[in-house]
Amino acid sequence: MSSKPVPPRPGRGASRARLAEILRVDHAGELAAVQIYRGQRAVLERARGQQALAGHFAEMEAQEAEHLARFDKLLTERRVRPTALTPLWRIAGFALGAGTALLGEKAAHACTEAVETVIEGHYADQIAELAERDPGLAAELTRFRDDELAHRDHAVEAGAREAPGYGLLSAVIGAGCRAAIRISEKL
Repeated sequence: MSSKPVPPRPGRGASRARLAEILRVDHAGELAAVQIYRGQRAVLERARGQQALAGHFAEMEAQEAEHLARFDKLLTERRVRPTALTPLWRIAGFALGAGTALLGEKAAHACTEAVETVIEGHYADQIAELAERDPGLAAELTRFRDDELAHRDHAVEAGAREAPGYGLLSAVIGAGCRAAIRISEKL
């Protein structure tokens, strides 16, 4: 993600088109986050001794579900269609969550750290872009970003960076998130 805000596009309707991209991609991201935590819970709730961790992921899932509900409402209010890839992101998010949970507790935390690191930067860029144009939305995104930072920080404290193959796992997940962001803005 770049640290520079995207300048407003020239032409009639350009600001509306950019806002639609922002809302579409953020909706997709929150939907995927809910699915990642659901996948992690599906595995961890059945694993001996992991019920407390599953409960923690359930709390983070609930936060992400609140964000998703807000984006559902914003899409409706502003007449923006969700990404056409919603079914794919549901499946991919759940698979990512379940897959990393199957690799173990630290890998599940590494997944959270990788995803939330990308999302934090993504939200930061959008906040800078919208600060003057739509300060209300920028404030909401700031609150959501702060929640994502708390998830990331907890994952690091819980040993995300001790996961086997952490560097590769983090790089692959981060690259996947960045690709999903670019695709979801447009489709």
